[in-house]
Amino acid sequence: MFTRKIIALTAALLAPLAITLQAEAQERTICVFDIIGTAGDQYNIMRDYATAASAHGYKLNLKVYTDESIAAEDLKASQCDAAVLTGIRGRQFNNFTGSLDSIGAVPNYDALRTVIQVIASGNDKITPNLKQGSFEVLGVGPMGAAYLFVKDQAINNVNALAGKSIAVMSYDEAQGKMASRVGMSPVMSDITNFAGRFNNHSVDICFAPVLAYSALELYKGMEPDGGIIDYTLGQLTMQVIAREGKFNQEFAAWSRKYFATTVFDQAMRVINTAQKEVDPKWWITISDDDRIRYDEMMRDARIELTDQGVYSKEMMSLLRNIRCRMDSARAECSDNKEVANR
Repeated sequence: MFTRKIIALTAALLAPLAITLQAEAQERTICVFDIIGTAGDQYNIMRDYATAASAHGYKLNLKVYTDESIAAEDLKASQCDAAVLTGIRGRQFNNFTGSLDSIGAVPNYDALRTVIQVIASGNDKITPNLKQGSFEVLGVGPMGAAYLFVKDQAINNVNALAGKSIAVMSYDEAQGKMASRVGMSPVMSDITNFAGRFNNHSVDICFAPVLAYSALELYKGMEPDGGIIDYTLGQLTMQVIAREGKFNQEFAAWSRKYFATTVFDQAMRVINTAQKEVDPKWWITISDDDRIRYDEMMRDARIELTDQGVYSKEMMSLLRNIRCRMDSARAECSDNKEVANR
């Protein structure tokens, strides 16, 4: 009897606190880009995120977009408190994390995990870069390594790229410049139409992650004689970009760590499943010499684009340090061409 009274008394004392906490839950809207819509993996990952966020004082309402440009514009117009965008599109809001998707800068998923952990670490030299203008980065997660999908397996070396047409994102200056650098003809596209152009053979090549193989049916564009060049041109990321002041700093720190752990693992399961869906016959193995030439081309392009202000010097320096920590024999590790204070 005494125990029941204590429990009842404790419940009575805690009830007002529970009501207060519930009342203090702040409601926010997140615009989520997912080209598949509510059936997409990115949207489902954000549903789990919203559930987890409820324990940290925020009720998140998710609004899905299949057109990324509209999601970005709605973020600018304050129709969203935050938006989930690709790193390439997000570069306009934060050049530091937007440069993570730079060409050839992140060679594998171990390197990607490391840089995302650094972003979430709370390091005094890193965290200030996550705020730029009126926006703040609340998390970064993987969307998969990107490759060149080609309609002809004869396009299997650097020289063979010359004269070929490639669908490039019109809002990513880097893709167009890289294509022109090797003699390709860039065809300005966006995320809603590049796959269609490749699939109906309007262009010879497109740049995409393995997630697009099934989701956007890129195998249609490769039939009958095409393939995927087995060289990682870059890592695509999903990034949560929030309007300044919409989320407190405790939540921002929690969110970035959640992305570096839970979201990273969730996304990698999706990516690994997509990788297994690709028929092995499509992969085009390139020579070691061509791999070195790709590395050199990507590096020269990154340095040029960084000097032009397209990429963040600080991010390029961080990524170079991570690459060299993982493989000190890389030629770039003996110079400072991608070090911020060179």
